[in-house]
Amino acid sequence: MKVVAAYLLALLGGNTSPSAEDLKKILGSVGADADEDRIELLLSEVKGKDITELIAAGREKLASVPSGGGGVAVAAATGGGAAPAAAAAAEPKKEEKVEEKEESDDDMGFSLFD
Repeated sequence: MKVVAAYLLALLGGNTSPSAEDLKKILGSVGADADEDRIELLLSEVKGKDITELIAAGREKLASVPSGGGGVAVAAATGGGAAPAAAAAAEPKKEEKVEEKEESDDDMGFSLFD
């Protein structure tokens, strides 16, 4: 992951074609070990490819991976915007309010000790 992060940082910094030395320099600046094999593997895999297309393809693959939390998978599949997350967070609050009304209606106005 740190090699990928270094590659993306180099791209964000304006280097359209980072070399192994560029990645080593970035990793070294934060005290991380640079694994030569992983760097070369990454560079060979991304050579000649557009990074935005690679990220889009990765998102499609991750959308099909079960994450165990239904709301999270839906948010990731729709692009992960704030609106879907807010809508998912608002739903449990509505359910809690309904439950409170049900609990207060159970006694029908009579108390156990009246």
